[in-house]
Amino acid sequence: QVQLVESGGGSVQAGGSRQLSCASSGYRFTNCRMGWYRQAPGKERELVSHISADGTTSYADSVQGRFTISRDNAQNTLYLQMNSLKTEDTAVYSCAACRVQRGGVWTYTYWGQGTQVTVSS
Repeated sequence: QVQLVESGGGSVQAGGSRQLSCASSGYRFTNCRMGWYRQAPGKERELVSHISADGTTSYADSVQGRFTISRDNAQNTLYLQMNSLKTEDTAVYSCAACRVQRGGVWTYTYWGQGTQVTVSS
């Protein structure tokens, strides 16, 4: 059974930091591209960052230079270090595992339930 469990969400003041974790099991973590997504109230879900199996990373422009994605293959855990947080970073953050292409569209196979991050001014 595949499980992705996020933790580390909570409330933080603008300018502060937070680290999210995504502990996973039930699939070959080391072989999979992993991603962090977020969804703010009234907005569509957006990709925050992803990391390939070889460690190559990419970021949304809105978080570039402030967020860092990493993975611990020994612990099957994905991380997102968030620094210099802004009120507009408030959202539910979800981790996603194993990107595949279906019908010409890239999507992720497995998803966590999400963790709320609230940034106050």
